[in-house]
Amino acid sequence: MSTSLERYTDRFEQYSDRYPHVIDVVLVLSLMGCAALGSNLTLPGAEPPDQDRAATALMGVSCLALLKYRSHPRTAVVVTAVCTVIAISLGYLLTPLLLGPVMAALYWLATLTDRKTTRVFGVAAMAALMVASAVSDSMDSMSLVLRTIGPFFWLLLPLAAGNMTRLRRAYLASVQARAEHAERTREEEARLRVTEERMRIARELHDVVAHHMALANAQAGTAAHLVLTSPQQTKKILTDLTGTTSSALRELKATLGLLRHNDDPASASLEPSPGLARLPELVSACASAGLAVTVSTTGEVRPLSPGVDLTAFRIVQESLTNVSKHAAVDSAQVRLAYSGSRLLITVSNDGPATNGTNGANGTTDAAKAVPGRGFGVMGMRERARTIGGELCAGPRPEGGFEVTTALPLQSSAPTDPSASEAAVGATDAPARGEES
Repeated sequence: MSTSLERYTDRFEQYSDRYPHVIDVVLVLSLMGCAALGSNLTLPGAEPPDQDRAATALMGVSCLALLKYRSHPRTAVVVTAVCTVIAISLGYLLTPLLLGPVMAALYWLATLTDRKTTRVFGVAAMAALMVASAVSDSMDSMSLVLRTIGPFFWLLLPLAAGNMTRLRRAYLASVQARAEHAERTREEEARLRVTEERMRIARELHDVVAHHMALANAQAGTAAHLVLTSPQQTKKILTDLTGTTSSALRELKATLGLLRHNDDPASASLEPSPGLARLPELVSACASAGLAVTVSTTGEVRPLSPGVDLTAFRIVQESLTNVSKHAAVDSAQVRLAYSGSRLLITVSNDGPATNGTNGANGTTDAAKAVPGRGFGVMGMRERARTIGGELCAGPRPEGGFEVTTALPLQSSAPTDPSASEAAVGATDAPARGEES
């Protein structure tokens, strides 16, 4: 029953919002008819007052004042209350039909204004009508209690109904506002996830393409240098070059395959992500490009979660790519240290000491001279932070370059934002001389 009533109420409000003047005129005419009928009612055995024209004029003014209830609800209450008090003082019987205009004005007052205004004007109108009813000669046969309690309850009904309507509208407005806020939040979260996914794909493509292309370039250059003096070694390097390009195509295909994967069980399975188990392949590929890599492990080797395993491999891969591209050395060292719940990875090379250091910030002239540098180390740092780790990269005082990262054995996000920001600041400070 209440659901049907709310449905009809919503339809009426929608129609009222669409055609407000039509609804106002219909309501005013209905109330005028009720007031005219109420002015003709009397108690049994009593004669109606001989003031028909006065009553008609008063009720007409009272109902016409209701046409302005939307813009002037207080004025409508005052005019209807005054007209009704005058009608009662002329001897007309106070009935709910005669109170119709005042009741409508009080309902709209409670609906359109705040509680304080409703309380002040409502109490004043009720008091005036109760006093007029108490002193009226038309109800001398009734007790004082009946003459005052009747108008009180009849006028209390529109005030309560108006308050309920106002609270219901406020509730619906808050629900709509929350729904709109939730929709905006979902859209922002979706955009954030798209941005994060783009950054992740960009890092993957950078690691795959940059590493293999740098190795292929180094292998091709070495082969061109040895083609006349050492044909056998040149042939081996070219064979390794074929393997390098094939590996690049395979990893690139696997990365792009993630974008086409639709979780269909019938679709082809994807190649597993690389991890530290593929370090021997990486070392072999670097050796064919003329870079001798030494790998050492300390501590008890423990299993890593897939995300940490991939991150560790990509950081080592990118660090060795940087050594091959930018460092004038033919060797590099990779140290893996398992300590507690962390894995410490250090990739370093023994290059010449940096002479072009610019002041205290450690920025080398070479790094400043080459535009676009820093994306490789930036990507490594983002990878480490994503799983709750830290990364530091920069030139060593004794010469060369070093990348150090501490990763958790199991992927986890930082729980303390302030600590995370402090870690970010700590890793940024010594890394301003970074290579890409």
